[in-house]
Amino acid sequence: MSDTAQPTKAAAIQFEGVPGDVAENMRRLDAMIAEAAGKGAKLIGVPEFATSPLPFRSEAHRSVLPPQNAAVDMFKAAAKRYGCHIGGSMLIAEGDNIYNRYHLFEPDGTTHLHDKDLPTMWENAFYGPGNDDGAFETSLGRMGAAVCWELIRNQTARRLVGRVDVVMTGTHWWTTPNNWGGLVDRMFGPLSQYNRYLSENAPTEFARRVGAPVLQASHCGQFRTDFMLLPGASMTAPYDTNYVGATQIVDAEGNILASRNTAEGAGIVVADIMIGAQQPTETIEETFWMPRLPLALRAYWHHQNICAKRYYRRTGRRAGLDAAAENRVGSVEVVR
Repeated sequence: MSDTAQPTKAAAIQFEGVPGDVAENMRRLDAMIAEAAGKGAKLIGVPEFATSPLPFRSEAHRSVLPPQNAAVDMFKAAAKRYGCHIGGSMLIAEGDNIYNRYHLFEPDGTTHLHDKDLPTMWENAFYGPGNDDGAFETSLGRMGAAVCWELIRNQTARRLVGRVDVVMTGTHWWTTPNNWGGLVDRMFGPLSQYNRYLSENAPTEFARRVGAPVLQASHCGQFRTDFMLLPGASMTAPYDTNYVGATQIVDAEGNILASRNTAEGAGIVVADIMIGAQQPTETIEETFWMPRLPLALRAYWHHQNICAKRYYRRTGRRAGLDAAAENRVGSVEVVR
């Protein structure tokens, strides 16, 4: 990091959205971006799935957009209006597939893209894997993009270490069900606690391995989803849950500069960061996962991956492509 480097004011947005209602979500985010810019932020992070939360419900398919869309136009206009960089992801249909595509918008209209490498659990019902390095050369310096559980996989740190001066991340991290009764609560209690620990510490651990500041923007609030029981079967169980973790800004050594826990609701955190890489304080291991995931969490991950991939092939891909086609002809409007 240069001795003459100057601090940059950064902001990360914690968001509570409406599944499937892209226009309403964009109106809310537009106002929160304006608030962040009013606090002097020149680098603003919004969450993964910024255009819509993603429960496993049919209305979530409505949030799939074509590459050129009203949400992109809104973010691009905001970056130009406030002279800032804005980053967040949305579901994008391209060709015969759908991607969880992170967009980083520069003030001059330049847009950098990263497709999340592996969908997480029921996210597999909505999109497929991407394959790019997520490292960008920008007017603010070298920037990287990583989305949610990409932060806890060593392969993500390996692709960015030594190549980025700041990392933009967003998350959509839920927890165990709270409506499955006392026995399940007792069984899931330790898993829920560890999952919360993982979500709150992911930006810090990632920064320590990459050697660059990290902005993490999160969803918040309670929601209901459907839980797939068997691959290929339509039978599901109602699953009431909430988002966990924290919207955070951490420095290159993993020190938390600003934080807002998801239990605090929607809001904005702001901090001055030094954009620039330094020697990582932790080594990157050769294992797949960065933390040690307990067997129950790995089993949950594999089970929902299998169920959701089957659904995507049978139903989800077509539903998303159809929604993108409808949105292409102007059914989604963002009104300031």
